[in-house]
Amino acid sequence: MKIIVLNGSPKGEDSITIQYVAYIQKHFPQHDFRIIHVSQQIKKIEKDQKVFQEIIDEIRTADGVLWSFGLWVLCVPAQYMRFIELVSERGMEGAFENKYAAVITTSIHFYDHTAHNYMRAVCEDLRMKFVDAISLDIIDMMKEGRRREILIFAQGFIKAIREQAATSKLFNPLAFSDFAYQPTEPETRVDTKGKKILVLTDTNDSNSNLGKMIARFKQSYASEIEVINLKDVDIRGACLGCMQCGYDYNCVYQDGFASFYNQRVRTADMIVFAGTVKGRYLSSMWKTFYDRAYFWNHTPSLAGKQLGYIISGPLRQNSNLIQILEASSTARQYANHVDIITDECENSAEIDALLQSFARRLVVCAEKGYLKPLNFLAVGGHKVFRDDIWGRLRPLWQADYRYFKKHGLFDFPHKDYKIRMLTPILMLLTRIPAIRKKYYANVKSFPSGRLKKLIEHVD
Repeated sequence: MKIIVLNGSPKGEDSITIQYVAYIQKHFPQHDFRIIHVSQQIKKIEKDQKVFQEIIDEIRTADGVLWSFGLWVLCVPAQYMRFIELVSERGMEGAFENKYAAVITTSIHFYDHTAHNYMRAVCEDLRMKFVDAISLDIIDMMKEGRRREILIFAQGFIKAIREQAATSKLFNPLAFSDFAYQPTEPETRVDTKGKKILVLTDTNDSNSNLGKMIARFKQSYASEIEVINLKDVDIRGACLGCMQCGYDYNCVYQDGFASFYNQRVRTADMIVFAGTVKGRYLSSMWKTFYDRAYFWNHTPSLAGKQLGYIISGPLRQNSNLIQILEASSTARQYANHVDIITDECENSAEIDALLQSFARRLVVCAEKGYLKPLNFLAVGGHKVFRDDIWGRLRPLWQADYRYFKKHGLFDFPHKDYKIRMLTPILMLLTRIPAIRKKYYANVKSFPSGRLKKLIEHVD
């Protein structure tokens, strides 16, 4: 059977993920795996309709499609997302309909689930028959057990195609509204308290809901705030995945993005990202922004800032995108995620009130330097970065290593010497039945009792 492999890495044949595909090819030589490097040649695909059509024709004649990519900033690479956009913009969804689909990715398992959710939703939106997805570590090929699981995954995909197996669905189609937001002038305006507020957007349409929401948000303040359109920034391409920035944060691109990000974005106290839902994400322009900002590697370049979002479109129907946006503030940046305001309530007065309140809370949080404690996802994400940057990725991400070391982010549990001494003693003592009984009898009240005493003596 014929299986089209849509490779999402801009590195083409040098992609780690494509080596896993090659391993599958080696063990299933009876099947025709045709690899198309869509991300690597995305500019050509955009400009040359013939090249795009040739890819679509290959997909039409395929029995299955294997989506292959390495994770880039919580999702797929921007170039890959742009290809998916082109499919919809050029009305070629029908080429994918009823094709069996599977996803293979490589990463260090930082938010691989959001990338997989994104791709499954895309496949279901294209009316494909989604079979399975496998998330692999970048060195899993070295492990015999993982190689076995890769082949089981591939065998299951091929068997599903051959037997025309029934497949389940997890995501409902997105329902877009034609509601037109009509803002009104604010009765009062918020004092910025000398804080710098920046709005980043990708829209040029001042008459769109997003354009009107941005204008109304600006009016919420007593003084002028800065709005920058990403289309006006000198961005000559999406991230290439070369990782040259790993040593000292210097990007190989000779364009204006790095200086824009360092001088305009990082100098703001509050940053609002304003975009429109496009498919299962925002636009590929926004993904390009996030991917290019990766020249700061895993270092939280916006740490301590107040971040929020103004979104037009069916965000509430897309919990995966909500998680990506929140993670972009907390797990990626160690910043304070203030809120997300959308136009989904379809009530202009309510949107006005939400934007006004959002504007006020941003300033209050910035003035107080408020940072919410990290939740499970952010704490877990930190530990993934911490362990790999301290260990196997240290030679590659040297700038990250220096930052993590300087800021005490290598907070391994074994550095708590008090716990290291007390834990084995307690474990030995609780082997004695009488002590064990008393210990567990006191577990319920002992921690809270300590806190009660602390509260009595602190301001």
